Amino acid sequence: MITPTYCVTMARYNAWQNREVARAMETLTDAELTRDRGAFFGSILATCNHLLWGDRLWMSRFDGGEGPGDCAPRGLDLTPTAAVWYAERFRTDGRILLWAEQLRAIDLTGDLKWVSGALGRPAQKSMGLVITHMFNHQIHHRGQIHAMLTAAGAKTADTDLILMSDQD
Repeated sequence: MITPTYCVTMARYNAWQNREVARAMETLTDAELTRDRGAFFGSILATCNHLLWGDRLWMSRFDGGEGPGDCAPRGLDLTPTAAVWYAERFRTDGRILLWAEQLRAIDLTGDLKWVSGALGRPAQKSMGLVITHMFNHQIHHRGQIHAMLTAAGAKTADTDLILMSDQD
């Protein structure tokens, strides 16, 4: 279904786009970042926190490392400010990239078993599917964040994967 190269590409894309989100967030006040904008998770910061929470949750399942810790359901209050969010985001993006760079084709086969909080029961899906889900989840919620940032008047960058440079 997927390859290690796909995972590295998507990990790089994730980190690049999160840097661009952070740059746009820097132009807004804390009040603007936490204002309820009618999105699924309310505010820009809450949506950013949810995405960070989800990435940490999936990475704990993939690499056996630290999960998102104790926080409100779906991680909406994981970090209190944009600055703290970006520091944690940067660390998590590095973790995702390091994990992706160490993947071998064999690591992408078989199933992952976990206890799903969303389902309230044990779950099992193919590794290719759950890894693709993690990257898709990132793109989906960053699209929501991008729309909220734009509506708030922040200058946002291009999001097209084909525009990612070799340095990103």
